[in-house]
Amino acid sequence: MQRKIKRAAVLGSGVMGAGIAAHLANVGIPTLMLDIVPKELTQAEKAKGLSLEDTVVRNRISMSNKAALKKQKPSPLTSQSNLDLIEVGNMSDDMEKLADVDWVIEVVVENLDVKKKVFAEVDRYRKVGSIISSNTSGISIEAMSSECSEDFRKHFLGTHFFNPPRYLKLLEVIPTKDTDPEVLSFMKQFGEDVLGKGVVEAKDTPNFIANRIGTFGLLVTVQQMLEKGYSVGEVDSVTGPLIGRPKSATFRTLDVVGLDTFIHVANNVYDQVDGKEKEVFEVPAFMKEMNEKGWLGSKSGQGFFLKKKGEKGSEILQLNPETLEYETRNKLKTKATELAKNEKGSKRKIKALVSAEGDRAGDLIWSILKPVLLYSAELHGEIADDVPSIDEAMRWGFGWELGPFEVWDAIGLKESVDRMKEEGETIPSWIEEMLDQGYSTFYKAEEGAVHFYHKGNYVQQTFNAKEINIKRLKQTKEVIKKNAGASLIDLGDGVAGLEFHSRSNAIGLDIIQMINFAIDHVEENYEGLVIGNQAKNFCVGANLGMILMEAQDYNFFEIEMVVKHFQDAMMRMKYSDKPVVAAPFGMTLGGGTEVCLPASSIQASQETYMGLVEAGVGLIPGGGGNKELYIKHLRNIPEGVDFDLQKVAISVFEKIAMAKVSTSGEEARENGFLDSRDGISVNGDHLLHDAKQKVLGLARSGYTAPKRTKVPVVGEQGYATMLLGAKSLGLSGYASEHDLKIAEKLAFVLAGGRLKEGTLVDEQYLLDLEREAFLSLVGEPKSQARMQHMLVKGKPLRN
Repeated sequence: MQRKIKRAAVLGSGVMGAGIAAHLANVGIPTLMLDIVPKELTQAEKAKGLSLEDTVVRNRISMSNKAALKKQKPSPLTSQSNLDLIEVGNMSDDMEKLADVDWVIEVVVENLDVKKKVFAEVDRYRKVGSIISSNTSGISIEAMSSECSEDFRKHFLGTHFFNPPRYLKLLEVIPTKDTDPEVLSFMKQFGEDVLGKGVVEAKDTPNFIANRIGTFGLLVTVQQMLEKGYSVGEVDSVTGPLIGRPKSATFRTLDVVGLDTFIHVANNVYDQVDGKEKEVFEVPAFMKEMNEKGWLGSKSGQGFFLKKKGEKGSEILQLNPETLEYETRNKLKTKATELAKNEKGSKRKIKALVSAEGDRAGDLIWSILKPVLLYSAELHGEIADDVPSIDEAMRWGFGWELGPFEVWDAIGLKESVDRMKEEGETIPSWIEEMLDQGYSTFYKAEEGAVHFYHKGNYVQQTFNAKEINIKRLKQTKEVIKKNAGASLIDLGDGVAGLEFHSRSNAIGLDIIQMINFAIDHVEENYEGLVIGNQAKNFCVGANLGMILMEAQDYNFFEIEMVVKHFQDAMMRMKYSDKPVVAAPFGMTLGGGTEVCLPASSIQASQETYMGLVEAGVGLIPGGGGNKELYIKHLRNIPEGVDFDLQKVAISVFEKIAMAKVSTSGEEARENGFLDSRDGISVNGDHLLHDAKQKVLGLARSGYTAPKRTKVPVVGEQGYATMLLGAKSLGLSGYASEHDLKIAEKLAFVLAGGRLKEGTLVDEQYLLDLEREAFLSLVGEPKSQARMQHMLVKGKPLRN
């Protein structure tokens, strides 16, 4: 049976339900979102003379929660227009509409009796063969469906999203004994390919995988803090990026999640386990008191941290768990933390910390990692069938760089087990057996394949065929050429890949040289080229430090040479005989965007934050970005449609002058950075595959280099109009004097200088204007101050 989910329904429109509905809308699935009927009128409704029988009142809850999606930060929507795909209603009047949907997702209150009642109604109205799932975070999936029809039970399973659904990759899929294997297989593939998730199959146990281990780890950390006298700030300073965890570390994470939510999740396990495990899941008294006081974290304005304004500006205070008073935040700085900071990669950092016995930071990290490693091993087979499922759940659900078994490999399995035994710990029997058999790691990589330990042997890990992993690929294919900034690799099927790997993937001469080599090599030997990588961000721009250093040394000839080389490389890419597809994701700023715009096509990730942001550092784009964005806007206008050239120029001018950055791939399309030739990949792991397929599609359709044509410009009159708009912002106090100087240079470039409106100019003419303007701004002291501030502080300076 070939299944398709063309329409879905979400029952429950709270934060999680509305977030799931938004994510479904983001991937183009029309979604019905229902909630309960209110029992009382609001004052506003009474004033309007409405009654409880009016539709607007009966749909109020789902309607207001849909409206709230517009205001949430970060936005659950990749485009505000996606709201149109969400239809609202209520669970008293609109259940018959479930007959038209292919997937019903329950997201109501975490109460088994309530869920059973809801599912009885769903069973009554759903169509045969439709899939039903629960987003519960811990209630038994089996128990929910026990009284439903056979067809319902065959098509029922758990689908546990993590909040916020748009941004957190993990989707735990939990089948019951009655779930049809075909339904399970379909949902796992649908989760990856359509929803863009990292899907892990979990067992029907309390809190499933990620919340079970993650909550345990958080509570262990709190207990160690209390027992050994660490402060909230000290713990957070070493349990974040230093050990491969998110910046929010431990207590900031709890503030973001909400203490009430965390306590509910912890109690869910506490009520269903016993012995030592139950002791760990008992929430400490001070956290219960915080909950009673309403100190829930971000949503209540205070939690483990409190932001307070003082004489010297805003200050973040930390909670003292003993006194429940706020005090100055402090950090933990020891020899081990300094050693770890100098190590490269999370594996080496963690090993450096846990090896530092007797060090206050090292002892803390060991004391919180050790129980998590042992607990994960004890639960192996109970919550999931294999090691990768547990590691992936923690990486995708909690943002850990390394799952527990990957951490164990990093610190050394045998050495750490010996240390645990010396400290009186009981080691799970399967770990002892593994070591006795001579296996000393959970994972091993061979010729591009990953194997993991499973029941006495190493088993090859399988990945989605759409996942191209550059690191594994390099183990099987020889790198064609590399330098400090980039590598050219063979992606297979006649497609080459250009990977940036400089610091922050910043563009310098090394990357420019590799772009030129790649074009030459691909034109002779390959079907086409993909420009992509798998770093944290695609590219944050040009090498700003190098530009500033040369400017301060008055080496403007050197800067001009680099800018000219960059412009020339972009033109070579644009007019290459072979298709070049850029695959941006994450931060794609300044020069990163300039690399994408001239490509034959762009295959962006859904989470692509694209923009020409040079104004923030006192410059304008110098690698052809002004010209290419302008041309892209012109190309977006349907053929034969009469248009106002001035409006096009103003639109581009505003986006560059205001350093506008898209908040998604869809918004990049709305902003004109992507057009109809470009695509968006929902699953970031499939991005390189999709870009590669785009190259092959272009090549097989007889790709030829684009014809070089002249560009119409608005000239002197358009320049004056753009400048007038900028000056009005200055008069209103929204733009500084230096902002106006940057805007003036930008307007001159986009207008094509002092020409007549409608004059056709060559691209090189615009590039020369752009380079000249860029160089003049580089020499400005206020621009150099902006560059310096960005490099030191990591944020723009308004001067």
